Amino acid sequence: MLFYDAANPAPNPRRVRIFLAEKGLSVPSRLVSIPAGEHKSEAFLAVNPLGQVPALQLDDGTVITESMSICRYFESLHPEPPIFGTGPLGMAETDMWVRRVEFKLMTPLSMVWMHTHPFTARVVKPQYTEFGESNRPRVISALAYFDTVLSDRTFVAGDSFTMADIALQTTVDFAAFIGIAVPDNLASLTAWHQRVSARPSAAA
Repeated sequence: MLFYDAANPAPNPRRVRIFLAEKGLSVPSRLVSIPAGEHKSEAFLAVNPLGQVPALQLDDGTVITESMSICRYFESLHPEPPIFGTGPLGMAETDMWVRRVEFKLMTPLSMVWMHTHPFTARVVKPQYTEFGESNRPRVISALAYFDTVLSDRTFVAGDSFTMADIALQTTVDFAAFIGIAVPDNLASLTAWHQRVSARPSAAA
């Protein structure tokens, strides 16, 4: 088994690292340098033709891509502690909140990243800068939405730390990296971020 990883600030590989840390699992890994373009190299494209990290290659050569799918695989093998929720309702709610993080926050954030950041200018051609900037208020609006959600709960999906928290944590941190920090007036989101950032897994 080999986990193809990428260094911060890449949020999707970090999702898997935080998940594995929460599970107490250690998996052999290989770092793929995105700045050096290794994710688009012939060698890596043989692993994942999409040229995206992360990827998990199993002992039989099977490759699982997409961070959530990789985490789901390990959740099935190692169900304790449950990171995708407990019971039918808990698992459904966790999935619901992960989807909301991805669609309400990560989608507009990725548009800002792709179309306004100098790092992506070399691969996103053309960059539609005006379109990218138009998504910046949508990111702030989504952060405000999650601030409201977290006003009456400890974690995104309720009382327990779940994959929804990992999804939001990595996205919020990535947003800060590209210049969209959590506004000072979002006290609940800030307090939640301090809680999850204090967990040992946050260092993954």
